[in-house]
Amino acid sequence: MPRITAIIPARYDSSRFPKKLTYELLGKPIIIAVYDNVKAVKKIDECIIATDSKEIMDICEKNNAKAVMTSSEHTSGTSRIIEVTKKIDSDIIINVQGDEPLIDESILNPVINAFDDKNVDIATLKTKIDDESFLIKDENAVKVVTDINDYAMYFSRAAIPHKRFDQNIKAQYYKHIGVYAFRRDILLKIEKLEECHYENVEKLEQLRWLYNGMKIKVVETQKFIHGIDTREDLEFVQDYLRNYCEKEIK
Repeated sequence: MPRITAIIPARYDSSRFPKKLTYELLGKPIIIAVYDNVKAVKKIDECIIATDSKEIMDICEKNNAKAVMTSSEHTSGTSRIIEVTKKIDSDIIINVQGDEPLIDESILNPVINAFDDKNVDIATLKTKIDDESFLIKDENAVKVVTDINDYAMYFSRAAIPHKRFDQNIKAQYYKHIGVYAFRRDILLKIEKLEECHYENVEKLEQLRWLYNGMKIKVVETQKFIHGIDTREDLEFVQDYLRNYCEKEIK
């Protein structure tokens, strides 16, 4: 069986919501809520928080969460997890965003299962967006289109596919969920790739991988997921969890 490690890159600063990972979500710091959910996934052998922040490291120590300090020079979560990957022995590396507290086993297992196919080098997630949803035009919600074999064709902050003539035509949109899993050797190759034009235009690093001919398997999930980018997101997720937990108890 391949050894699987989940790494959670945890940056302290955030332009839209400073120090967000330290805010509490139903009594836990957001970063710890994510860590606990990921660590509970049975197929994952190890979970590590990768940070450049003493504040986040202190929170991890207080909550018995495994964490390592990384360079403050990283410009992406992927480069941060590569630093950690070089120091560990693992076959598959999962990059889980530190601001996704609704991530759980039912969401991560299908991504892990994608590697049962030996041809899969990178796997990620998508979820359907309703045709009338505001997310279609929201540039913070990345959209993805896939081919007949569920490999990514393109990722964009724009509404793809685009309705050119008939605005009433039915179009299916998918939101990309920023969870990535890599075979170790592929992740180390990514480190050596130069930025590409499309990546710079869209500010989406996965376009660098596509540009260089790497194939990304995109697995659909039916589970509700909502990341925390703003204070409003935090309130929304807290309300969702309160209501969800109350329903589960009933």
